[in-house]
Amino acid sequence: MINRKKLYKAAELIIEALGEDKNREGLKKTPERVARDWVEMFDGYEKDPREYLDNTFDAEGYDEMIIREEVKIQSFCEHHLLAFRGGAWIGYIPNKRIIGLDKIDKVARGYAHRLQNQERLTQQIAKVLQSKLKPKGVMVVLKCYHDCMCYRGVRSDKGLTTTSACFGAFRDSNETRQEFLSLIK
Repeated sequence: MINRKKLYKAAELIIEALGEDKNREGLKKTPERVARDWVEMFDGYEKDPREYLDNTFDAEGYDEMIIREEVKIQSFCEHHLLAFRGGAWIGYIPNKRIIGLDKIDKVARGYAHRLQNQERLTQQIAKVLQSKLKPKGVMVVLKCYHDCMCYRGVRSDKGLTTTSACFGAFRDSNETRQEFLSLIK
């Protein structure tokens, strides 16, 4: 469970560590806002994303790709506590069961709303779909911009970071993987 009191205190400490006056008009309510907003931004710690996949439906013989495109990804780099954001392209080939499309988004959001690195996030989404649905295959592609690359270090204001994860038919068949990639372009 996320501790709001500690988030409040942490925000106060950061403001003070920066040499700011926590009682200045513009900063007076900042610790309160941080404590409230971070609970929302990190709500992935509050629920197990696997639970979204508990309710499945008969695929009724459908055995072609199902792809959710440009699922909104907003997360925080665990190395710098700075945001990264972009989109996820998530596909699977049903075996016998399908899920509601919104569940794919909820799974992605559930894992994204934690301290993350993009590589792990990509794997987590793919692995949970593969393990819970038992489809013929899963493929996930994430394309994100990283504030830790823009606001510090190399200060690059361009360029996406792309990661992918493949299981089953997407890993075993170059043709299947290429079909997925051509469909999401």
